[in-house]
Amino acid sequence: MSGKKDKPIDLSKVTPDEKMKYEIAEELGLLDQVLQNGWKSLSSKETGRIGGLITKKRREASNNHRNVN
Repeated sequence: MSGKKDKPIDLSKVTPDEKMKYEIAEELGLLDQVLQNGWKSLSSKETGRIGGLITKKRREASNNHRNVN
């Protein structure tokens, strides 16, 4: 039975949103766990932290974009 986690993830072929998620996971030291066991292996605290940092980065990018114009 093959699943998503059986296939190695090619980080060069992910969407920008997915790439940001992987980058944040790496910053938090969780990337190896995600690559080995999938996103489901993370605790709700860990996924919440990733989600919060994604929101923060998007907000900062939006504010920077507004300040440029």
